Amino acid sequence: MKYTPLPASVHVRNRDRLAGMLPAGSLVVIHSNDIYPTNADGTLPHHQNADLFYLTGVDQEESVLLMKITKEGHEDTLLLRETNEQIAIWEGARLTQEQGAELSGIADVRWTKEYASLLRERMASASAVYVERNEHPRQSTPVQTRNDRYAAKIAAQWHDVPMKSVYDLIAELRQYKSLEELEQLSKACEITAEGFRALLPSIKPGMGQWELEARLSFEYLRRGARKFSFQPIISSGPDTCVLHYITNDKRCRDGELVLLDIGAEYGGYNGDMTRTVPANGRFTPRQRAVYDAVLRIHRHAVTILRPGIRKSEYERQMRVFTGEELLRLGLVTRTELNERPDDPPAVRRYFMHGTSHFLGLDVHDVGEENPIIGEGMVWTIEPGIYIREENLGIRLENDYYIGREANVNLLESSPIEPDEIESLMNT
Repeated sequence: MKYTPLPASVHVRNRDRLAGMLPAGSLVVIHSNDIYPTNADGTLPHHQNADLFYLTGVDQEESVLLMKITKEGHEDTLLLRETNEQIAIWEGARLTQEQGAELSGIADVRWTKEYASLLRERMASASAVYVERNEHPRQSTPVQTRNDRYAAKIAAQWHDVPMKSVYDLIAELRQYKSLEELEQLSKACEITAEGFRALLPSIKPGMGQWELEARLSFEYLRRGARKFSFQPIISSGPDTCVLHYITNDKRCRDGELVLLDIGAEYGGYNGDMTRTVPANGRFTPRQRAVYDAVLRIHRHAVTILRPGIRKSEYERQMRVFTGEELLRLGLVTRTELNERPDDPPAVRRYFMHGTSHFLGLDVHDVGEENPIIGEGMVWTIEPGIYIREENLGIRLENDYYIGREANVNLLESSPIEPDEIESLMNT
């Protein structure tokens, strides 16, 4: 493996916690994600279902977890794709049953060919079946997932057994990170920060955005990341105001800003960082003024994203604070801010997204839709100001573990101060 797996005890604990939320007689069925085709005989790289990974640590296609909830606890079975000679020659050997047991802490490991018969046996005594569904508020799944496909088969064959989604339960668990998970997240953020620091001196006017992407990929992979956490955003000039710009096909011009929304994935966990730098290594006075404003907003967010505040109230306070910075920059008027001082609509002209999202096994990680911030959560903080009429967009993003006494910046080693950015770019 490219990464050090979490101890099996972590996944055992995760299954114990999930089982404790379910009534006796329940059956949990969670499949791995499909490997999706492209064209001809091509496929996309496998990306594991995060819930299956959370509960088993298995990062392999055609894997299934069955959990039978009893009055005494739970009985778990892990099903794995059996290796044969053809698979070993063309793709490489898959996990043995012993390796699956070692990773997951599940003693009962079988081959997937037993799935149908085992499911029939377990469904015969099930009072309800809990299946995995992607119910993230921002999800879009135009292609049927493996979990959805098998859930439909279960519903058709056992229509008298109530079917429920396990999404909300696992999301509630996953929004709090264990210390072992925090170590993986910290490693992902460390690679993210080191790659950016290594990239800075090479950014020059005339470089293609794709060249920056290539150099970052090299820096991430050589440090143990398997891939980018997400399709990197490397924009410049007017495209710094495009929130999800991913074409990365233009050149960075002298006098423009370069916005990099990037992250490295390590062991299934994701870093997520945004920095905005001058292509020529020196901020103009206007660019510096906007940068300083965004940095002040970021620092303010760190002080209020603390245990006890509800997410929606935090976002409201951030918009009010941002309004004052926009006023200082001459982008809004006091009259506009006074239209609704508790949440001025004018702010959304220049700051149109949320300040923070959960981070973990998914970049926009699962959790309650409007939670009260709690100790043990991991959130991004990513304020921005986007001035389309000036072709000037700045976003600054770090990842924070919400601690009891203070937030822990997982990207502490990544330069963010404008003077340090300029110094590193001109070494």
